[in-house]
Amino acid sequence: MVHERQFREQIVRYGRMLHERGFVAATDGNLSVRLSENRILSTPTCMSKGGMRTSDLVIVDMEGRLVSGKRKVSSEIGMHLLIYRLRPDVKGIVHAHPPTATGFAAAGVALNQPLVCEVVIGLGSIPLAKYGTPGTAELTDALEPLVPGFDAILMSNHGVVAYGTDLEQAYMKMETVEHFARIALVTHQLGHQEPLGPTELEKLVVVRAKYMNGAQTTLDPASGNGHGRKKSAEAEPASELPRRGV
Repeated sequence: MVHERQFREQIVRYGRMLHERGFVAATDGNLSVRLSENRILSTPTCMSKGGMRTSDLVIVDMEGRLVSGKRKVSSEIGMHLLIYRLRPDVKGIVHAHPPTATGFAAAGVALNQPLVCEVVIGLGSIPLAKYGTPGTAELTDALEPLVPGFDAILMSNHGVVAYGTDLEQAYMKMETVEHFARIALVTHQLGHQEPLGPTELEKLVVVRAKYMNGAQTTLDPASGNGHGRKKSAEAEPASELPRRGV
């Protein structure tokens, strides 16, 4: 079992990386890790993700009540709790505002076209949730139908949330979303997209199944088994972009 201190250090590290890469500005964004069935380690409210210390983090229960920590709980903790409730496999969550992907969210455009094989294999489709006021039930209500089937979601006029079997995986999915958004933007600028067809997707579904079966996580605080959730490729229609990633 990994010590809590290591998860605190991990949140601080990935928070700094979000800030350095311009995925967040000012006090934007939040990160969390599931420590146990009823304990979530999270970034606090109103604090730059580039200047956090391990002692700044807070622990909440699954009702969002502060368990330990000197700072206030993020107003968007409800989004994290929703994802943890609906996805027992998820142990880490990253919410950020990467500029290109958030631009798509502000334009009302989902990233759901199979344009890049690596994105099909590693992440799948990235849907667009309806707008909901941050920190309210409107936002969680908008996300709820999408969370079970997807690993990253654009939130209209807001940003992106990505999640995985540990925080590292959640962060990498956030990077993938922004990288794919930049590629998709270029295709829009060129005035043409060439999505992968059913035959190509069929082959990638096979590759994806092998990739998923071989995927392992590095830090799994709640279970300690180090393995991500697996899902049969047979459940994915080969004629459309797969939904869930690894």
